Amino acid sequence: MSLRQYEYALAVAEEGSVTAAAERLHVAQPSLSQQIRSLERELGVQLFARTPSGLVPTVVGRAFLREAEVAVSASRRARATARAGADELVGEVVIAVQMGLGTRQLPGALGALRRRYPRLEVTVFEEASSAELDRLCRQGLLDLAFMAACDRTPASAHRLGEEEFVVMLSAGHRLLAADRVELRELDGEPWVRFDRDSALDAVLVDVLRRNELTPATVARVSQTSTAARWAAHGLGVTLIPASAVPPGHEHLARPVFPVVSQPVIAVLRDNAGPAERALLELLRQETWPEPSALAQVS
Repeated sequence: MSLRQYEYALAVAEEGSVTAAAERLHVAQPSLSQQIRSLERELGVQLFARTPSGLVPTVVGRAFLREAEVAVSASRRARATARAGADELVGEVVIAVQMGLGTRQLPGALGALRRRYPRLEVTVFEEASSAELDRLCRQGLLDLAFMAACDRTPASAHRLGEEEFVVMLSAGHRLLAADRVELRELDGEPWVRFDRDSALDAVLVDVLRRNELTPATVARVSQTSTAARWAAHGLGVTLIPASAVPPGHEHLARPVFPVVSQPVIAVLRDNAGPAERALLELLRQETWPEPSALAQVS
């Protein structure tokens, strides 16, 4: 078995067909098919099943692909570390962000990193589920993760600051007259909420419980920008991190009392390389709010 075969299998799983995977990898389709068959013979299992919608991994195939992804990611990191010189870093950095956290600070730090190391490839994606984010960290698939809580509290977890939440209101809403909205005043309001398994909805559930509020859920969405815009149009109120307020909607956002906030923690992978450490230092240089003196919900 080789890492190249692992990469081929992962591409087939992502594309759903050998043809599409071969095109993406710029290899001949017969060669890729042969490599997949050779891998299956060596493993003694069938990795893919043919369905009307294309090739899908079997149960054992899914288990194999999870480990193959770890191996391929580790190989990329090893190559990047070996090729890193005193003045240049090359390779790939994979970052996952708990939705809504660090929206203002991360772009600046990433921009500075790319200017310093223009050959460095950076991949960033938002993850709504804190459980999925933790799983990705445990499997070693991430170089750096932004999250509000880390149960393992590893030595590689670094607290950067605090993210305060705000309530988004519609134009003309009665509560816009206040500089800070008391949570109890939101009782009876319709709410635009997030997916049930998301970290953002978990924050709202806790807020509602602590303040004895009864929500009327009118919609559930996946993105903070969607929630903010729907709230602005009067569909209902919503609660999002302050840094996630879309441009042009700042006048419709109000901090709340008691304060709702979460820490922002950057978790580096074990044996972090120079690229991840450089990014962490750049993140520390960004402006991060500290917890308010008011009572918090976290």
